[in-house]
Amino acid sequence: MIVVGVDGSDEAGAALAFAVEEARLHRLPLRVVCAWEPSASTYAGEVFAATDDGFVAGERRAADVLREVLERVPHDDVRVEAVTVEGHAASALLEQAAGADLLVVGTRGRGATTRLLLGSVSSEVAHKARCPVTIVPYH
Repeated sequence: MIVVGVDGSDEAGAALAFAVEEARLHRLPLRVVCAWEPSASTYAGEVFAATDDGFVAGERRAADVLREVLERVPHDDVRVEAVTVEGHAASALLEQAAGADLLVVGTRGRGATTRLLLGSVSSEVAHKARCPVTIVPYH
């Protein structure tokens, strides 16, 4: 199985296109993962209790991202599983890639902080993944 992380960015779109082609070439199933975290505004009140609306909105946005990116990349001849996962993107991808043949990510995503060459997610999965990782550049 090939696992690819998407977040709606152009970089993630390039990673998805690469992952679809690899899945096609190697006749492997593809798991497309969009991780989401509730925003800080989801937590309200004196004890910072999470509100359900923030979680619903976060998961809905992730599902929308999955639908949008899969509409842009032809994948008719590839078995695709689309998954939304609550949590930090790198942790979610590492968990979803347990036992995978390949983990694919873009160079940078939509995170607020980015590094000079790699985004924080691609850097973390490159260091911690237990399977081969491909970091797809976007030009």
